[in-house]
Amino acid sequence: MSFSLDDDTPLAAAAKAAVYVRTGLMGTFPAPARTRVMTIVNQKGGVGKTTTAVNIAATMALSGLNVLLIDLDMQGNASTALGIEHEEGTPGTYDVLIEGADIADLVVSAEGFETLKCLPATIDLAGAERELGGENDSEWPYLLKNAIESYVAGNDVDYIFIDCPPSLGRLTVNALVAVSEVLVPIQCEFYALEGVQQLMQTVDLVRTNLNPHLEISTILLTMFQGSTNLSAQVAQEVRAFFGEKVLEAVIPRNIYVAEAPSHGQSVMTYDPGSTGAVAYLAAAREIAERGKNNGGK
Repeated sequence: MSFSLDDDTPLAAAAKAAVYVRTGLMGTFPAPARTRVMTIVNQKGGVGKTTTAVNIAATMALSGLNVLLIDLDMQGNASTALGIEHEEGTPGTYDVLIEGADIADLVVSAEGFETLKCLPATIDLAGAERELGGENDSEWPYLLKNAIESYVAGNDVDYIFIDCPPSLGRLTVNALVAVSEVLVPIQCEFYALEGVQQLMQTVDLVRTNLNPHLEISTILLTMFQGSTNLSAQVAQEVRAFFGEKVLEAVIPRNIYVAEAPSHGQSVMTYDPGSTGAVAYLAAAREIAERGKNNGGK
């Protein structure tokens, strides 16, 4: 399905875009052959990591797929963006990792979605970094992996997305051990690749020592400004470096994408006529199509 924002007036263009997004979400995404579990990570802050996690998850769910978003960031921004309560003491990711709770008992359905669930994160996760990996404890890297496998065994779920903290600590290691695919958002700004090399080294270490199936499968360009040469140059450099791993879809800077979390919503529900919503629709569709083609890793 192709689409152009060119129209007689901005209002008409937005209305046309909203219709395009809504019709483009009606059961048209292919379901993977088996559950795809993806970690969304970039230790560099402000690159659109949580925004990407929330909006890709929301888009997949709106298309009719069954989706779980695991919030692994103590700030709980993904939970906020879906209107999920995550005050201190709220049962969630901390209880799964530290107390051995079952994910299925703690997930919360996101308001306005029939097939999107969220495992919330709270400030309690700040202590998890210290509590994970005690002396002679060789099992801590596998805690999230084991919990996810148990959840998948008992629930119909097409996609699980893990929103990581902006660091490469033990929480992120748990997330990397639990998946085979890593999605890295990279902003189209100066120093875009700063820190990515460190992330790649961490992925290599986890692959060598803990998870031989791990790979960076998807790169998403974010915060693109078509009016600047810098964005175009950065996009070109990223595509040259990562090749086919980079999605064709590019996420523009968009005020509605930034505003949506403050209203407890994804941009897909907050303003489906925005350029941000159209872009995330394209990105999610591309991820789904790639999943179909590779057998649903």
